[in-house]
Amino acid sequence: MKDYSLNVLEQYEIEVSGTRKVRGAILCDTNAGVLLLREAAVSDKKVPVLEALTTHLTHHGYPRVDSIFLNKEGEFITKAEDGTRYVLKRWFSGRECDVKKEQEVLESVKNLARLHKIMKMPGEEVREFAGNDLREEFLRHNRELRKVRAFIRGRTAKGDFENAVLKHFDAMYEWAGTAGERLAESGYERLLQKSREEGAVTHGDYNYHNVLMTPKGMATTNFEHFTNDIQIEDFYYFMRKVMEKYEWNVELARAMLRTYQDIRPLSEEEQEYMAIRLSYPEKFWKLVNSYYHSNKAWIPGKNVEKLQTAIDQTEKKKRLLKSIFSFHL
Repeated sequence: MKDYSLNVLEQYEIEVSGTRKVRGAILCDTNAGVLLLREAAVSDKKVPVLEALTTHLTHHGYPRVDSIFLNKEGEFITKAEDGTRYVLKRWFSGRECDVKKEQEVLESVKNLARLHKIMKMPGEEVREFAGNDLREEFLRHNRELRKVRAFIRGRTAKGDFENAVLKHFDAMYEWAGTAGERLAESGYERLLQKSREEGAVTHGDYNYHNVLMTPKGMATTNFEHFTNDIQIEDFYYFMRKVMEKYEWNVELARAMLRTYQDIRPLSEEEQEYMAIRLSYPEKFWKLVNSYYHSNKAWIPGKNVEKLQTAIDQTEKKKRLLKSIFSFHL
């Protein structure tokens, strides 16, 4: 973040007593409480709907969200001299959820279920931000995988990363193809239509970085990627990130599902969606796609490790899907 971004604070009716840099932002102690200044990650068109969402959550009993602080002109977005767009958000004194602590993982799941119960805003303003059709997304990802395989096959010199991709490609691609077929045969379309009609809203980036542990309870931040979509997409994303760190631990996954359903029961179609979503080799695709769009002359050793981990965890994931969802591959 550029140092002169601090001048942006002069465009607000606040008194700043101190600032400190945090990841990609500036934390500000002010007479209006703790605020966070960061570059805007939301379009001008989306920001009023984002603010309507956080206001909706506050009015329905969930006050700990990072709503945007208006500037002196009554606007959500403030521009610096170079045209960079900023937002100033109400923030919280606390720390990120510690994913290494199972109890905090489960508390985060409980928090998500509570959010989903109230994150429904029927109307055209929300429908305008509908999420991607997962059927099309799977097809696109599978085309990308085939494209990268063809590219690697054509390379004369291959390193550890390329050789690992080719060695395990058929098995991983079978998972990808099966997920697409299962999705096409499932109740996905009905579930998607229902979600859009009800105005169901997803957080869009629900992970442990965006869940803060505060003295007054959990706070949820960074709703900029919200969509009108199937809400279980949030739960899938959070569970996948956790499971990758816990080696697809069946008991923890079962506890996460039970915790969520104690507050917001899942329909059969939602459980089916969850299983299909988890079955797709997302990490493998992400690493392979990132490789294709990067400098191939030097591949970080960490990426080779991540790829091997994603491949090694496949059998553990298979056992989890079979044990919890009766989902066979």
